[in-house]
Amino acid sequence: MTRPTTGGPLVLGVRHHGPGSARAVAAALEAGRPKAVLVEGPPEADGLVALAAEEEMRPPVALLAHAVDDPGRAAFWPLAEFSPEWVAIRWALAHGAEVRFVDLPAAHTLAATDPAWGGAEEGAEGPAGPAEQGLRIDPIAELATAAGYEDAERWWEDAVELRGAADPFAPFDAVAEAMGALREAYGHGGHPRDLVREAYMRIQLRAAQKEFGDDVAVVCGAWHVPALRRGTTVTADRALLKGLPKVKTELTWVPWTHRRLARRSGYGAGIEAPGWYAHLFSVPDRPLERWMTKVAGLLRDEDLAVSSAHVIEAVRLADTLAAMRSRPLAGLGETTDAVRAVMCEGSDIPLDLVRDRLVVGDVLGTVPDGAPAVPLQRDLDRLRRTLRLKPEAQERELGLDLRKDNDAARSRLLHRLRLLGVDWGTPAAGRASTGTFRESWRLRWEPELHVQVAEAGVWGTTVEAAATAKAESRATAADDLAAITALAEQCLLAGLSDALPAVLRALADRAALDTDVAHLAQALPALARSLRYGDVRATDTAALAEVATGLAERVCVGLPPACTGLDTDAATEMRDRLDAVHTAIGLLPGAGPAPGSGLADRWAGVLRRLADRDRVPGVLRGRAARLLLDEGRFAVGEAARLMGLALSPGTPPADAAAWIEGFVGGASGGGLLLVHDERLLGLVDDWLSAVPTEAFTDVLPLLRRTFAAYEPGVRRTLGELVARGPATTGAAPAAAAPGFATALDERRADGVLPLLHLILGTEAQS
Repeated sequence: MTRPTTGGPLVLGVRHHGPGSARAVAAALEAGRPKAVLVEGPPEADGLVALAAEEEMRPPVALLAHAVDDPGRAAFWPLAEFSPEWVAIRWALAHGAEVRFVDLPAAHTLAATDPAWGGAEEGAEGPAGPAEQGLRIDPIAELATAAGYEDAERWWEDAVELRGAADPFAPFDAVAEAMGALREAYGHGGHPRDLVREAYMRIQLRAAQKEFGDDVAVVCGAWHVPALRRGTTVTADRALLKGLPKVKTELTWVPWTHRRLARRSGYGAGIEAPGWYAHLFSVPDRPLERWMTKVAGLLRDEDLAVSSAHVIEAVRLADTLAAMRSRPLAGLGETTDAVRAVMCEGSDIPLDLVRDRLVVGDVLGTVPDGAPAVPLQRDLDRLRRTLRLKPEAQERELGLDLRKDNDAARSRLLHRLRLLGVDWGTPAAGRASTGTFRESWRLRWEPELHVQVAEAGVWGTTVEAAATAKAESRATAADDLAAITALAEQCLLAGLSDALPAVLRALADRAALDTDVAHLAQALPALARSLRYGDVRATDTAALAEVATGLAERVCVGLPPACTGLDTDAATEMRDRLDAVHTAIGLLPGAGPAPGSGLADRWAGVLRRLADRDRVPGVLRGRAARLLLDEGRFAVGEAARLMGLALSPGTPPADAAAWIEGFVGGASGGGLLLVHDERLLGLVDDWLSAVPTEAFTDVLPLLRRTFAAYEPGVRRTLGELVARGPATTGAAPAAAAPGFATALDERRADGVLPLLHLILGTEAQS
């Protein structure tokens, strides 16, 4: 084969994920036609390399290595379509050449504990040791500075990506010479672990030369080229490798994404614009014109007016900018400036969309089904295909109707994965609904999920078995009542009926021992929600209902004493618990809001005691009165009486303001209550007018916090009513307020019922 000027094996120094390097590697291999190709990467992956030739293997992909006994200790070696290593592997497989990985084995990389050289390798993504965080030189940045460039990416584009070479070996000779000068000046350049890696590479290169002679090509980071060409002895290299720690590892191929190739994702060997580089590598000709066409298509999809004339003008502007800046061709900077000026009309808002969707991109690779995987991963893949849940790199919303079998099964799978710590989906606020038959999720598949699945594999070989085992283990270990109630809720959402007995036993034991009313009040809402989930998922929740009812009874007994003697912060926190418990008790079986249901009556008695007890902070007394009014347990006149007492001249202004905050503050709809009942509004207005000047500044923050939570329309209406003057002050109105009738118009109110039945899917009562 034709040799580079240095003779010997063909050592091709590249930049990881550089399309210019990838094209040069393809040209050099085609010209040299070596019998063996050695690639920077973990040698344990030699048995997996043949999978790269399969049709189902579409980059970006990555080699994943993890420790068998500690799956969380893992590292990735990402490869894109435009990665020189990927091009070399594909060329070797297509031409029948031997292909091997020659970097330091992952068994040593994952076991590394020496702070002098850390863990993950240059082309790998993994946990960084202290050496990764110290002073290290960037070879590309050093060369760019020497060439008079401030931007290393721009120099690399000008020197490599946007230029061609008639001699396929010329770029590698030039890069090797430059790297040799840097290694002479900086030694290992703050990368001490590279000395060990390079010793291993030299040993593997000698072994390949014994087998194939000089018909060998090495594709590695350009930084390593001088070290591979340097003459050293086998004894010296073996001495560097002696005594390295090892762990048992497993490797496989996993899908990767362009977004994770981006440097901003935290990947040390990442690039700024993987989508742009993929475009430069894949298009046959006219890259600028084709890129502008892509941008125009994206913006049109977002309903922005972009025509063919915009594309033509943007291409002209990019070419002009490149000429003005003395660049060989228009690079990413010129195209971005042209897109901003011509297609985005100077705005960065649509330009950010272009950067996110095209410059970086959401491309997700695929791997063949034959790639090694832990049993849990295989079961997840089977369920995913059955339920038609496709992994996607771009975040998307998924709405589920739990009345449909497939959607219910999807919900169970996603909840089981969350319990296992595999965060493929996260619950999202969906369409407005107080029912439990709808769920909304945000889904995004990230490469790290493969590591999370491997970690979860210690719990079982199927998703259901693993989630069940982990739930039982958490129930046994948990000593916090709120944590166990949350776990019970997760088990019901995930449909883990086999885990529920152990969880409920732990829940009953903890509830019996916990005497802190605050803990009981914090745990009750999750149990009440769980009962609703059980209804829609057809789960037997009788045992859970018994525990929840007992918990509610204990809250009713212990809450009044717990609400006395609280400071402002504690009272505010207790108010939130009071709201949550009130909602929860209304959801328990046989505890509806109507008078006559035992638990509901007992809870109403608790609220009455809170509303009437002077030792209870004002914010709690006001909220208790409001809850009783909303449930029909109080007449408006009784609420007005309590408000009059709370706002009487003898009450300190701060306490009165706290009562108002509890009664009409927050998201309780208190603003509308004041709009529709001028008697209450008059009481508030009279009290506020009588607050002494010296006390007004003390109560103002409370009042501002209370009324600022109202909708703008409510605040405006209240202002109009106060400006006009209330119809009465503290007494029943003699006539209706303007805009309101003296009594309910039942005929007009009934007119909305057909629409409500249609929305709720219920039938009208005859």
